[in-house]
Amino acid sequence: MLSSRNSVFYRLTLLGVGLLSMARPLAAGDAPRVFRAGAATSNVTPPLGSSINGGFQDLTALQIHDELHARCLALDDGSTKLVLVTVDNCLIQRAVFDDAKRQVQRSTGLPMENMLMSATHSHSCGTLTPVGQSEPDPAYQKFVANRIADGVRRALNNLAPARIGWGHGEVPQHVFNRRWFLKPGTVPRDPFGGTTDQVKMNPGVGNPNLDRPAGPTDPQVWFVSVQSIDGRPLAVYANYSLHYVGGVGPGHISADYFGAFAERLGEVLGASRQDPPFVGLMANGTSGDINNVNFRGEPGRKPPYAQIRLVANDVAQEVARVSRTLTYADWVPLGVAQRDVSLGLRLPTADEVARARVIMSGSKAFPRMVTSEESYARETVLLADFPAQVAAPLQVLKIGGLRIAAIPAEVFVEIGLELKRRYPESFTVSLANGYHGYMPTPAQHRLGGYETWRARSACLEVEASTKVVAGLGGLFDQLK
Repeated sequence: MLSSRNSVFYRLTLLGVGLLSMARPLAAGDAPRVFRAGAATSNVTPPLGSSINGGFQDLTALQIHDELHARCLALDDGSTKLVLVTVDNCLIQRAVFDDAKRQVQRSTGLPMENMLMSATHSHSCGTLTPVGQSEPDPAYQKFVANRIADGVRRALNNLAPARIGWGHGEVPQHVFNRRWFLKPGTVPRDPFGGTTDQVKMNPGVGNPNLDRPAGPTDPQVWFVSVQSIDGRPLAVYANYSLHYVGGVGPGHISADYFGAFAERLGEVLGASRQDPPFVGLMANGTSGDINNVNFRGEPGRKPPYAQIRLVANDVAQEVARVSRTLTYADWVPLGVAQRDVSLGLRLPTADEVARARVIMSGSKAFPRMVTSEESYARETVLLADFPAQVAAPLQVLKIGGLRIAAIPAEVFVEIGLELKRRYPESFTVSLANGYHGYMPTPAQHRLGGYETWRARSACLEVEASTKVVAGLGGLFDQLK
């Protein structure tokens, strides 16, 4: 804390490890530094009748169970402002995020690279990105970009003196690797007719052919917490490596556990009725191969939303517990580094496209594809028009001693764990600032399985994760 104009040191606890950081001494005549934070939400709920993506068959919104939001947190150290946004949606293209960022930049002057925006990956939201057999409505894309920009501007309008802290807890009981080795000879063919897969995604609860998971999990829930100078909770930005929960009603629009966590956390912290309102945010961590299904458990179905509420409560309780142990700093330095990295795509050959067209023409529901083989044939034809390279935005935010990495893909947990090993006081946000499909490690690519099957949602080059980790390393170095 800065106690006076002549203070030489401020105490910054790097939460969870208790380290101290030295601040630059204030020169005579310097004004005391003031840290500010502001938060706001903006409704992005689509109308009934809208497309819902998240699978290979398009769904239609029949009911709104809970409203969808862009949840926004703004931070200001007096010279640098950062904004963190989570949007209740499955997948969001860079064009939508960039539209929102440009609007904010034009109206406030905040640089686009100072904003980290990510999709939560709820599978029960309106379609914003063409995937599977779902197509976005351009009017809804524009609506969401406008509403994100509104939320960011409102969060900036709410900036007020604040204190900040961060830390992490453990919630291991809700994360499971969804890729499994099966007993020899029991892994099914892939949708292209191949027999080289060594693992299967979502093999089924209690499957007698289960052998072992093909990878680890990450039980940590990291979070950044901001309070008013008198200790009132203002916002919490959390990060947990869980794909989503699901179990919603038929045709329901829902923010899944990401929205339920935000609401429950406000209740647990006693911050449900405030002005301005408390804002909880849950960003998706590195969960490309992680879900909420215990395949060694007992089969059984719960009522709609029961599992969502269970997960949301457990994660909120752990965040609240750890938050009460934190030492909050009155000021920390902020920073950002961003760059695009060029990644290759795995594209089909002319012969593969010709074969796919034949398969598509055989669909009994043409132009809708019904079988897995037909769906992947359609993906093959669509990929024929894709470029050989894409520019993927990488970003790292600095908040005191904490670093937040951002990757525009469904990132495998192994990648997030590697980054944590290299940079211990950090976490990674997936589906951030754009979308380029699944990002397995090269080792996981060799095992095959759903997340490696070539489609618009899984077409990055095998070495994509290696290039991304190297690119992020350069950004971490810039912010030392």
